Amino acid sequence: MFQVNLTSKVPIYEQLSGKIMELMMKNVLHENDQLPSVRALAKELGINPNTVQKAYQELEHNGVIYSVVGRGSFIAPLKDTSLKDKAMKSFDEAVLDALSKGLLKEDLINRIEVIENDRI
Repeated sequence: MFQVNLTSKVPIYEQLSGKIMELMMKNVLHENDQLPSVRALAKELGINPNTVQKAYQELEHNGVIYSVVGRGSFIAPLKDTSLKDKAMKSFDEAVLDALSKGLLKEDLINRIEVIENDRI
């Protein structure tokens, strides 16, 4: 379920936190689902446990997950606006900014494809 690209320019912790958010948006992960432990996920992916911990800390800081001492990390209940709505709002703002600076629709589409390929 979780994959990272060790050769990507995107930091591994960002890939991992992005993947968790992606799985939430695709309804693969739901509210209160338990995430793998830091050590288990690090072992599965062949990465340092500190990297997984950093991803989990970032997600917890952003309210995406919550931790229970001695039990693990879980998907947080969604707030009033869904994660997908927040992502789309940020995307819309970035697209409008890029268009106002002279980028073309084709440039944006190509960039999305590059980003998507880097995440795989």
